[in-house]
Amino acid sequence: METIGILEKASFEGWTDQEVVDRVKAGDTSLYEIIMRRYNQRLYRVGRAILRDGAEAEDVMQDAYVRAYQHLDQFAGRAPFSAWLTRIAVHEALARLRLRKRNTQLDNKDPDGELSMNMVETSPDPEQSATRAELGRLLEEALLDLPEQYRTVVMLRDVEELSTSETAAVLDLTEDNVKVRLHRGRAMARSWLVARVGTNLKDAFPFMGARCDRVVRAVFMRLARLSTAPPLVQ
Repeated sequence: METIGILEKASFEGWTDQEVVDRVKAGDTSLYEIIMRRYNQRLYRVGRAILRDGAEAEDVMQDAYVRAYQHLDQFAGRAPFSAWLTRIAVHEALARLRLRKRNTQLDNKDPDGELSMNMVETSPDPEQSATRAELGRLLEEALLDLPEQYRTVVMLRDVEELSTSETAAVLDLTEDNVKVRLHRGRAMARSWLVARVGTNLKDAFPFMGARCDRVVRAVFMRLARLSTAPPLVQ
């Protein structure tokens, strides 16, 4: 499975998600790259909000794209494709989080069944160190410090700028619940900082360049290995 060229890709940029999906289902699988590049940043932010780990967030992205591709025939168009895809990523991330918690509980017990206090510290990678003093990094630290139930809501509403109804649909929450979590999350994330620099929130959690290309290549490699699967054409 090959990626599409820059000029060819530009000609499809104005297409709606549904138009691109229809072409992919009809056999133009290379156009799936448009979907990936269109939503790489959102899925990365969602995965990072839930897992608080950049590498795991990339793994979630790949899993979500592959799962979505395999089930494109199940997308009925009743909700926006973006919401459907984001829900898949959320479910993938939550599944990893549950597995991580189970493994942590097992690892934290010594042979006698008592909790151990072994802690492993990881140093920031060069990219994180270089951006620590920047506004985007400060916002990342503030948001990632939130408890899980508030972190994802704030990420989707304030960073990805989804509406209350869209966020509720993605997270399987009521709109009232989204509003409550958003209010509490903002307060816990030093709302004075968010209020003063809110116009720059979209500068946080960048996902572009080499990272973006890496995920696109990895997904296409995985999809190529699935060539024995039933075709998507209905």
